[in-house]
Amino acid sequence: MDLFPLWNSLRIAALAGVLVFFAGIWAAYQTAKLPAFLRGLLDMVLTLPLVLPPTVCGFFLLLIFGAKHPLGHLLDLGGIRLVMNWPGGVLAAFVVSFPLMYRTARGAFQSFDRTYEWSGQTLGLTDRYIFWHIRMPVCRQGITAGAVLAFARALGEYGATSMVIGYTPGKTATIATTVYQLWRTGDTKGAFGWVGVNLILSAFVLVLLNLTEGGKR
Repeated sequence: MDLFPLWNSLRIAALAGVLVFFAGIWAAYQTAKLPAFLRGLLDMVLTLPLVLPPTVCGFFLLLIFGAKHPLGHLLDLGGIRLVMNWPGGVLAAFVVSFPLMYRTARGAFQSFDRTYEWSGQTLGLTDRYIFWHIRMPVCRQGITAGAVLAFARALGEYGATSMVIGYTPGKTATIATTVYQLWRTGDTKGAFGWVGVNLILSAFVLVLLNLTEGGKR
């Protein structure tokens, strides 16, 4: 069995997960400080990929980053090619998994007791210190759960990924696209093998999520 789809899926999910972790936390924290109208509008925009079909997300990514479009052409001139290349899978996974991290982080921050923050301010602590040493530790269970869910979503992504990077063995193949291609070509045994790998990874992620939630009890 060629293990490239496993390696490629893990690196795409890991890189997308790191980006989503920091971007989701930053967006959730900044959005919470906006007026109600702007907060609601931005919240709708940032959450939209969660309810859109993944293929629609992939379609919009192709419109933006395709080689025939201005931004994609500019990146291509700089030697950065996202379409039909594995880094494009990171972009696709980032877009579809971002809302999970954002919504979970926002919920964690909203439940944060601000008296801790005010107490820190009266002691002369900086906002940055309060955020990383008070707010984040208090909200860590929710933040960790969001990170695990986002990673799982990125790991299992198919629709947007197949639209943006397609399926090229040894180059862009992921577990999800490999299962489809093997099934489409009649290799049911091979497809079952990769389904088994996916089930094991999914079970592992669920165990991590349950351990994270167990920390709240």
